[in-house]
This record gives sequence, structure tokens and C-alpha cells, in this order.
Amino acid sequence: MANTSPVVLITGASRGIGAAAATLAARDGFDVAIGYVKNEAAAQQVAEAVRRRGRRAVTVQGDVANLEDVSRMFIQAEEQLGNITALVNNSGITGPIGPFSNTTSETVEQVFRVNVFGTIEACRQAVERFRRNNIPGVIVNVSSVAASTGSPHEYIHYAASKAAVETFTIGLAREVAEHGIRVCAVAPGSTLTDIHATAGEPDRPLRVAPRIPMGRLAQPEEIAETITWLLSPAASYLTGTVVRCSGGA
Repeated sequence: MANTSPVVLITGASRGIGAAAATLAARDGFDVAIGYVKNEAAAQQVAEAVRRRGRRAVTVQGDVANLEDVSRMFIQAEEQLGNITALVNNSGITGPIGPFSNTTSETVEQVFRVNVFGTIEACRQAVERFRRNNIPGVIVNVSSVAASTGSPHEYIHYAASKAAVETFTIGLAREVAEHGIRVCAVAPGSTLTDIHATAGEPDRPLRVAPRIPMGRLAQPEEIAETITWLLSPAASYLTGTVVRCSGGA
């Protein structure tokens, strides 16, 4: 019998916000394709967490900076779980923290390849499938409050990439709304994930927390709850919307 459960592909789902979104999507009845780049063991742990919630899970390796990988991830997910009905573009990188004068052109290019080109290609793949299969699909792109603040002295190139994601989200949403497809974004504030250590400043949460009106960083699950709400029927009239989830920042 054909699978009738909703199926979500989440990029960058082996850790942090993506991993939390995968387990919460399973709670909400989704089968989940867990995208990851390198850490297969972590991705498998997330898959087990999905299965413990009674849903099917598959891990799909790929680097969204490589457009061929994006296509392959969709194909592998569909082969094992059936038609994809939702997409969460969570993969993202910042590059090293510091003033823009210290940022290399190679870093800027890689950030845009992952954050912008990867997101756009995944959206293209998803929309093609939604339309071909007559699915009222949902896409949630993960942005950042950096798109609004510009993140001076930290990573303004990253902020620029997320601003591009938000503009693309609004435009795509308005273009595909007539087909019953919704496209939204979530703009998290600083969140307790290993993105800070990856960027070269593991103690950044302690430094930035006092600037946040709520006085603390987000837990990954708090951002994931916003993502999965946007995937749900409760958000059926939201599209072309960027939801700021930032503790007041």
C-alpha cells in the first residue's frame, strides 16, 4: 500500500536545530529524511529518535553547496519514504567570526554556496516535485536575525546571505501560492548549538546573552517548535512570512 504519511526532508539535521526539528516533526506525524554532510553516526542517532516516536526515518548524505548532491538527496529520500510533502532548509554556515576586513573571498563564496545557492536549489527541487505530484507542499527556510542586524564585527557576509534567503522566501511564496504551496522562513536569534564553536568562538553565547531582552539564548527545541508549527495545518494561512524567534532581539 502506498505511503500516505507526510514526508519532510530536513537539511543539516544531524545536530542542533535540524535534529530538534526532525524529532518534533516525527511527533507531529511526519516521516523524516535526515540530511547530513559528514557525521553519519549523529544522523543515525536522530533517525533512531524519529523511529522511537513511531515514524519512519532515513539518512541522506549530501553537501547542499554541491547542487548535484541536493538532487541526489531528494531522490534517495523519495525512494525510501515516498513523495516529499515538506522541506526544511536548515543547513547553514557562518565562517570565522570577525570583522569583514579579515574575511576571505573563499569564505564568502562558501557561505553563499551553502546558505543561498543550496537553499534555492533545494526549493527548486521541492517545488518541481510538489507541482508534478499535485502536493500542497510546505517549505520552511531557516534564516537568522542577522539578516536584520547586519552582524557588524562578526559575520556581515553571513547576514547578507540570510537576507538573500528571506527575500527569496517572500518572492517564491508569492509565485507558488496559486499552486497551494506555502513558503515561510524562521529567523532565530542566537541559539545554543555548536555553530558558535564551528565559527571559532565557543564562548560566544556568554558574550551575547546579555544583549538579548529575554537574557538568554534559545534552546534548539524552541526554534524547532516554530519550524514545525509552520509545517502544520495550524499555519495554513501563512506564506511569504518570516517569523522572528529571537527572545526579543
